[in-house]
Amino acid sequence: MSVQTAPGSDVNSRRKAICGICPAGCWVEVDYDAEGRLARLRPDRDHPLGALCTLGEHAAEIVYSEHRLQHPLRRKGPKGTLDFEPISWDQAFELMVERLESIKTESGPEATAIYTGRGSFELAMCDLFQPQGVAVSSASSVLFPFGSPNTLGVGALCYVSMAMIAPHVTMGGMFINMFSDIENAELVVVWGANPATDSPPRDLDRILAAKQRGAEVVVIDPRRTRTARLADAEWVALRPGTDGALALSLAQVIIEEHLHDPTFVRDWTLGFEDFRQYVQGFRPKQAARITGVPADNIRRLARRLARAKGASPVMYTGLEYSDSGVQAIRATMVLWALAGQLDVPGGRCFSMPDSNFPPNRSRLLANPALDKALGRERFPIYSQYRGESHAIALPESVLEGKPYRIRGLIVLGASLITSWPQPDVWRKTLGALDFLVSIDRQLTADCAYADLVLPATTGFEIDSYMRYGPIFRLRERVIDPVGEARSDFLILAELARRLGYGDYFPQDEESIVRFALEGSDYSLEDVRAAGGWVKRDTPAMQYRKWESGLLRTDGQPGFATPSGKLEIASSLLAEHGYEALPVYTEPAEGPVANPDLVRDYPLVFNSGARVTTDFRSQHHGIPGLLAKRPEPTVTINTQDAAARGIADGDKVRIRSPRGAVEMRALVTDDMVAGAIDANMGGGTPVGPPSWRDANINELTDIARYDPISGFPIYKTLLCEVERTEAST
Repeated sequence: MSVQTAPGSDVNSRRKAICGICPAGCWVEVDYDAEGRLARLRPDRDHPLGALCTLGEHAAEIVYSEHRLQHPLRRKGPKGTLDFEPISWDQAFELMVERLESIKTESGPEATAIYTGRGSFELAMCDLFQPQGVAVSSASSVLFPFGSPNTLGVGALCYVSMAMIAPHVTMGGMFINMFSDIENAELVVVWGANPATDSPPRDLDRILAAKQRGAEVVVIDPRRTRTARLADAEWVALRPGTDGALALSLAQVIIEEHLHDPTFVRDWTLGFEDFRQYVQGFRPKQAARITGVPADNIRRLARRLARAKGASPVMYTGLEYSDSGVQAIRATMVLWALAGQLDVPGGRCFSMPDSNFPPNRSRLLANPALDKALGRERFPIYSQYRGESHAIALPESVLEGKPYRIRGLIVLGASLITSWPQPDVWRKTLGALDFLVSIDRQLTADCAYADLVLPATTGFEIDSYMRYGPIFRLRERVIDPVGEARSDFLILAELARRLGYGDYFPQDEESIVRFALEGSDYSLEDVRAAGGWVKRDTPAMQYRKWESGLLRTDGQPGFATPSGKLEIASSLLAEHGYEALPVYTEPAEGPVANPDLVRDYPLVFNSGARVTTDFRSQHHGIPGLLAKRPEPTVTINTQDAAARGIADGDKVRIRSPRGAVEMRALVTDDMVAGAIDANMGGGTPVGPPSWRDANINELTDIARYDPISGFPIYKTLLCEVERTEAST
């Protein structure tokens, strides 16, 4: 597809484009230098989707970084090293095909697998490679025609609990077809999220606008976040991992004080009476002892939730990483429904049907043997919602051959060693593979065990597309690929072609875009003629959609659940042997459940909070970003720090029963006492030693996870912090 310059722009100076740093797809203007290289970005002020985050401000540094992979690399030295030699793309594909075919012949196709991470989130990848019958996925079907059921990915540790499982088993909706009506809310509750660090911070802008017009803002979090400070919000500080107990207590007050709608409960809920009895164990006084939130504050917040003319929740993945993440999230959703804040102006709403630009899912491939997918027996609900294997089962497969041995693995846009608990387990796992391919933009920790490393493009170097609700926009190439880098999509498409089934996937960028537009009433020529983007008409908003049949495909009143009701008691969870109610589980490695361990590790450990200067393990080699955050930090409460002789800026060691890392201390009253929050993302071979040596997952435990989703526990473990070096 030829490069199309937006009307009124000059490719040699400035043009409108889509940012290519992350999947958000902000609308930007690109400035070029005299050589036609990307020089800087600025937000496109001509459209509401125009925005620029901290990472986007450093786009040129990221794109042209000295750490960019520019050529295919083949292992030269022993595994565990980064000793490679450059080879051609033809040699790389020949090696991949030879090794994959050999493994298939010797051990069957199921002995091969692909793992996809955030680097695979480019929209065309998600649209055309996700498994058939799945609502949302970044997993790849590229090995399905090869016969392998083993597509794995970052969905096994992010998003799926909050965005798919919890809402769907409770009310038949998902994150993709719901929204918080902040613009019409009297009360905004930010729970376990910090929109100030989003890329871009669109929800923060919405929250601040709501505050400006008089809405109240409450932040429920172990940290007084930047969002809380900017919005001058009321901070409800709680012990990490007790969010479910707080939600149940708030619901108990609403029920006891008859603040709920009895008609809604009678006609549209399943399991209310059992739930009413269960929450009696979470009266505010009991809940205060669990959460640390004063009983009077719980009562007051419950009343405000129920009486507000519109209460909007702002949540993302913060509640996923405890012993009962799915159930804690479900408890908040039940709370919102009982408070009368579901699908009403200013509340948590279902989107109208046909309000988004339609994706073309006509050529998706079904998993060829889902019953053989790794982890399916342990996590059947996850497997059902994602059509894929669960990555937590990979070490046991590779190292012990259970239920069979994975021998060949492709890792695309991901780093297992830095993202999963206990890095040494993953080093051993990757080192024991017969064949490992890493596809990325820079060297990752996984590359030390790769036989082949392939260079991928950024979003600035491809032609593709984006959808934003009802909007479809062409993603037009901003610069030529750096070195020999290739599009992730076309790397997989070419692999499929060489394995003998290339017809399943478009083989060039124009074909990708034309396929995406099939069935939409727009052609590529139409979109180009319209200036590069189009917007479909959307229906007028209606509320309480369960009454009018707008939530079900059969058009009948009710929710899209097996019972047709909002399932406080989930029939799907019960069917698989889980608790039907949104029960609270005390963290097993916590100060209450494990008093013996707490003597040596008295602080509650948290990690995973986003910052604005990296994304997970990415960008630690970018000088401009490192200047803003040169070292990883751990946030600790002032009293906890004083008791350990720790001052702000001191070098400290964080210890857990699994291991230890060193970071700089941030001492503040903006952290709940008795807990810490440590930066994640360290452990890559790129960047200064302070980041390379600080893989926070040395402290976490692969044996601790949510029993429903299989998500690792990153936020409710135990640790200790001790000073190693005074601040200078």
